[in-house]
Amino acid sequence: MKHEPFESFDPKSEVERICGFIRARLSSDLRRRGAVMGISGGVDSSVCAALCMKALGAAKVFGVLMPERESSAASLELGRAVAERLGIAYSVQDITSTLEALDCYGTRDRAIAESIPGYRAGWKQKVVISGGLAGRFNHFKLVAQDPHGVEHEARLGLNQYLSIVAATNYKQRVRKSVEYFHADRLNYAVVGTPNRLEYDQGFFVKNGDGSADIKPIAHLYKTQVYALARFLDLPAAVCDSTPTTDTYTLPQGQDEFFFALPYRQMDRALWAFDRGVPAELAASGAGVPPEVMNHVYQDIQAKRRSARYLHAAPLLLHESPESTAARDAAAQS
Repeated sequence: MKHEPFESFDPKSEVERICGFIRARLSSDLRRRGAVMGISGGVDSSVCAALCMKALGAAKVFGVLMPERESSAASLELGRAVAERLGIAYSVQDITSTLEALDCYGTRDRAIAESIPGYRAGWKQKVVISGGLAGRFNHFKLVAQDPHGVEHEARLGLNQYLSIVAATNYKQRVRKSVEYFHADRLNYAVVGTPNRLEYDQGFFVKNGDGSADIKPIAHLYKTQVYALARFLDLPAAVCDSTPTTDTYTLPQGQDEFFFALPYRQMDRALWAFDRGVPAELAASGAGVPPEVMNHVYQDIQAKRRSARYLHAAPLLLHESPESTAARDAAAQS
């Protein structure tokens, strides 16, 4: 099975196409003077920052680095290195005190303690998805590590899972508020950084990292985003990184928390699914057993159903002709 989007991808022409898109949309549709984005040190936000710098010039791009007490110190330093490599202005705004005021950490810890007796604030933790690739319904496990390094696991009940996710979603929503503050201050557009996997499958927080004025790489597979990172000469640590959530205190890959497979395999699975490639053939291209690819295909469909809510605009009893026309024009552009 051929995989043209990966083998024939041309970073140079794609960069030119995206930069033209950014310039056109900011000047005509959005009427904003520049672009602002959160820079996490990950490949997606780093590539978006580099694309905006190339499209608009460094003087019209502003980055925001927003650590909190549980995020990786390495992410902060890498985000700073990206901004300085690009020559763009940036600020570092620690959001820990805001999250404490919202009881983000306390709400999460109380929900965890309901599942793991003896859990205390200061233990390390993460949430892990399980079951789907074995043909069972997806469910979530909680993994917590006590101060002695001993790991404790528990299957999360629905109420505990929802409380933990709701609390940690504060992190993305607070960061987005900071981005829009700077966007308002500068009359800039907020740049969203999801790649195709995240956008398609709903790996974002509604009105959090899912909120933006423009999303320049939402059509690109993660593999292609890494290719752009290398073409744009971003730091090697960005180009060679493994995607993480940087949300929980234990190390956590995106495939542990959300996606059925690591991104290279997931890219190929999604590409094949969208083209009607039978799961048996897609399995050989992704390097997984056919029965696993069948479960991945089912998971893609299930996540798309869930993502409809995340993508949906607010529901209105009546919609004005003007807003309908504007929405249709935006959909066609």
